[in-house]
Amino acid sequence: MSNFGGISALSEAVLAGAGAEELLACPLPDSYPAAFLRREDQDIFKGQRDKDVRRSLHLGEVPMPELAPDEVIVAVMAAAINYNTIWSAMFEPVPTFRFLRDLARHGGWDTRHERDYQQVGSDAAGVVVRTGSAVRHWKVGDHVVISPVVIDEQQAAAQEDGMLSSRMLAWGFETNFGAFGHYALAKATQLVRKPAHLSWEEAACNTLCLGTAYRMLIGAHGARIKMGDIVLIWGATGGLGSYAVQLVQRAGAIPVGVVGNAQKAELLHQLGCHHVIDRQELGFIERTSADVHDATDTGPESVERWRALGAAIRKRVGEDPHVVFEHVGRETFGASVFVARRGGTVVTCGSSTGYAHHYDNRYLWMKLKRVIGSHGANYQEAVEANRLLELGLIVPALSRVHTLDQIAGAIRSVQLNEHAGKVGVLCLAPREGLGIQDHRLREQIGESRLHLFRDHADASATLDSIGRDAELIGSAAR
Repeated sequence: MSNFGGISALSEAVLAGAGAEELLACPLPDSYPAAFLRREDQDIFKGQRDKDVRRSLHLGEVPMPELAPDEVIVAVMAAAINYNTIWSAMFEPVPTFRFLRDLARHGGWDTRHERDYQQVGSDAAGVVVRTGSAVRHWKVGDHVVISPVVIDEQQAAAQEDGMLSSRMLAWGFETNFGAFGHYALAKATQLVRKPAHLSWEEAACNTLCLGTAYRMLIGAHGARIKMGDIVLIWGATGGLGSYAVQLVQRAGAIPVGVVGNAQKAELLHQLGCHHVIDRQELGFIERTSADVHDATDTGPESVERWRALGAAIRKRVGEDPHVVFEHVGRETFGASVFVARRGGTVVTCGSSTGYAHHYDNRYLWMKLKRVIGSHGANYQEAVEANRLLELGLIVPALSRVHTLDQIAGAIRSVQLNEHAGKVGVLCLAPREGLGIQDHRLREQIGESRLHLFRDHADASATLDSIGRDAELIGSAAR
């Protein structure tokens, strides 16, 4: 828990494990601690190359929002960082206050979202403390995780696939009152049951990335991988990639993971991915958000890199990939189109190195490949993906945990790609390891597997420290 002043009676009741009656007897606090952006800061990065998010993220008290009939208020025990918060904090590609303004134009309850601050964050786990009058399937005291997908369920297209709703929004990115605070506001159709064997911080880190990867690879709207398929996964130890690797393995397919250094390659091996490619050996430079405007992958030199990547894949598995799991964007998209086999698929959900992709269309149309755009996960997909966690078939990719008052530095570390897997944030939870209810399943899975990413992060930090010490000793000797 963060080092703020005293907490409310409701927060104390949540921490004490109070039941529904006691939680309802405690009044909602008028305000609560949260991490937020300010409208007045939208231009602070103009003309600057390194848009350091520590300058734009603030901590303080924010007002408790009013509850709509189809919504819930959740006491957030823990949250997790996603790349969309970095875009928000850099005010790129547009300031997210524009999203809040556009949402408010619909009128009614949506006007609440347009404030001079935005409480960001799109992954959370916690306890339901209030339900709106129209909420039927959830009650006060329920332990939940929150899907980031906000839709207008009254639109006809949403009945086919919630992601087709023209008012589909990313919670805490295109809406206000997101994950990074002691409380958050969500629609009832965002709630998913918390896996009982996971701690709060372990449960909080999965929903966005696991759901996104599930839709891209397994769900009816994605690549629909099958047993034996070869799947190339960019950023295979990152938030998305680490879940993609596990899903591919569980589906009986063959993951080929691309990573940026030897330490991440070792983590992949520990995760059970035996075919690993170091992107830097092929000339694909690992970039951060500060480099997005310079990232490009075109010209003769690029084609040579593409060919080298294809050769590296064939050396490891003997053939070209059926599916390429793409989210890096401009730096890698041309290569992804090139290396997919004839009739193969590139499925993409993002562009962390830039949105303007360049590729040679001959390799797409003449070899009958296809590109699938994928975004988030609908409610059913979120529930199905969460079930894999509940069964112990997928493990959290949590590598680091910070307190709420450390959040700016934590988000900066993700901005600089200094992490593996997911980075968690304790909100109301005072320490790690709380919220575990099913100890038997946890024992069956094994702590070593559940802590795989954290143990690797600790080992990497130790090696880095030893390296720095050796460098200092060498310098002193000289």
